[in-house]
Amino acid sequence: MRSQIFHKFGAALLLLTLLIVPFVMSYFGKTFWLDIFTRLIILSIAASSLSLLLSVAGLASFGHAAYIGLGAYAVGIPVYFETYGGNDFLAGYNGWWHLLLAVSVCALFALVTGAISLRTRGVHFIMITMAFSQMIFYLLVSLEEFGGDDGLSVDLRSEFALLDTVVLDIEEPWIFYLLCYVLLLLVLFVISRITHSHFGRVLNAARQNEQRVRALGVNPYGYRLFAFVLAGVIAGLSGVLYANYAYFVSPGMVEWTRSGELMFMIILGGVTSLFGPLIGATCFVLLEYFLSRWTIFWHLPFGLLLLGVVLFGRGGIVGLLTRRRRGELEP
Repeated sequence: MRSQIFHKFGAALLLLTLLIVPFVMSYFGKTFWLDIFTRLIILSIAASSLSLLLSVAGLASFGHAAYIGLGAYAVGIPVYFETYGGNDFLAGYNGWWHLLLAVSVCALFALVTGAISLRTRGVHFIMITMAFSQMIFYLLVSLEEFGGDDGLSVDLRSEFALLDTVVLDIEEPWIFYLLCYVLLLLVLFVISRITHSHFGRVLNAARQNEQRVRALGVNPYGYRLFAFVLAGVIAGLSGVLYANYAYFVSPGMVEWTRSGELMFMIILGGVTSLFGPLIGATCFVLLEYFLSRWTIFWHLPFGLLLLGVVLFGRGGIVGLLTRRRRGELEP
């Protein structure tokens, strides 16, 4: 009971810190921290979507970055047609249209690839998801009209309007940050509800003993496929946000190494914890910032850190803190 209270208190403290720190740092003239924390929040959404597959369903996908790229291009391509013409149906800065396009494309791609990938297990599942991601990567590289390997620039952020009246101006950095923050809370809430629902319990049971679940008359394939599609849609949402954050989209967002970074965040924070991806993303972005200022070879200490967490920190940072807290409570 005390451990649960400690966990909830720590999660609330982290969320409150993420909300307040950018404002405090900007008050002291260090406005660049708002940019860093915006990227942190967007990556947390992407990592949380992959965590839904990894922690609940036991599916380690190395092609998850494909959905981030598809979501980003759902913003970049309409903006391109609005700027240069050529397709009135796709053109526009309408944020609702960008979201609808991203959700539709990511859901369809996840449905098709998931229907194939989920018929395999282990390393075969990892390789197939990675292969599908690389297919999207080379497809985007080959689209020379949309910049090919150079990518596309997004000159203005998405416009969210109702009845020709702008209701959310995300060109303002503070409003955009708060939007990302609210969406992160929404994603965490949805994942929490799914994890503790009948749906989540079936996925967790199938992860532990699939044969027993099938013996009870439940086929986990449909449950896994729905989770796969939902995770893809959430990752596509993070792609829409990232395109608006960076004012740029490129095939590099789809590379398998991006999926590896998301996996790094989850393992670093804690696979079994709802807030593990958020903690991992926070450590990832902050360490990347400070280490890159210290040396251009910052990937080396990053790798050593991951190795240390895997060897000595079972359960990631959340696991370390939980075990330490339990040790303090023991008589």
